[in-house]
Amino acid sequence: MSKKVFIFLIIFIFVAGIAIFLLFFQTDNNKTNESISQPSEESAEETTEQETIEEEEEESLSQNVRNAVREALSFFQKDTHITAIGDSLTQGVGDETGNGGYIGILDERLDEQDIDVTFDNFGKRGNRTDHLLKRLEENPEINESLAKADMVLITIGANDIMQIMKDNFMNLTEEPFIEGRGPYGDRLSQILDHIISVQPEAEIYLLGFFNPFEKYFGDIEALNQILTRWNNESLQVTNQYEQVHYIPMQDIYQYETDNVFSDDNFHPNHKGYQLMAERVITYLENDLEEAQN
Repeated sequence: MSKKVFIFLIIFIFVAGIAIFLLFFQTDNNKTNESISQPSEESAEETTEQETIEEEEEESLSQNVRNAVREALSFFQKDTHITAIGDSLTQGVGDETGNGGYIGILDERLDEQDIDVTFDNFGKRGNRTDHLLKRLEENPEINESLAKADMVLITIGANDIMQIMKDNFMNLTEEPFIEGRGPYGDRLSQILDHIISVQPEAEIYLLGFFNPFEKYFGDIEALNQILTRWNNESLQVTNQYEQVHYIPMQDIYQYETDNVFSDDNFHPNHKGYQLMAERVITYLENDLEEAQN
């Protein structure tokens, strides 16, 4: 891919993303105004039917998570402690229910199954790997939680990629992403080393990156290649540790037809976080089966 083409692609993504958001917002408002000015029994019936379908789909997704939790997490012992660290995905930014994203969903489902598990959530919006590493080194509260953790869940690295975009926006090529991938892997290793030094018995799960632009722009080769290479870097780092596991997320919304993103078109909404929770549960279940065999 030529330098000019790559620059055009990235600029197009940001500009078009804003344009699409404004267009959708205006279209939704127009549709709302039309429905108010011209109400009819037929349109009301269609709306009711659509709402019923959406409620059934939501309930089906929630039931899938409940069933997965019931089957996969029954191995938890009493007083199991989970520490979640990372960026806005751990914090749960975008979850319109205020439930705390995928961590909140896991906590809620476990509680429904009367499984005695406690969570500490140290997700912080905007955190890069260097930010998280500094917090681990300086924040005693996080280390106290890690010291008693049976499991650690991590989302980190997406803001490292975004920082490269910001720093090189006027002259953006693939080179900065290639150059930044190795240092990202080094910092990720330091994060994992620190966690293991505090609690060597904890099982650690790192969630991979997904493409938030795929819903609107489809399969853009340059962007997907960057995410694939950075995900591979994450996988290679986790493979160096026996107790660290990688959970892929790049394909999680690939075939999803419903809206899974919040109003910012970047973070997942509640349904998007439910899919993340389901993916995490699936990998916990697989690891449990491997351990028992």
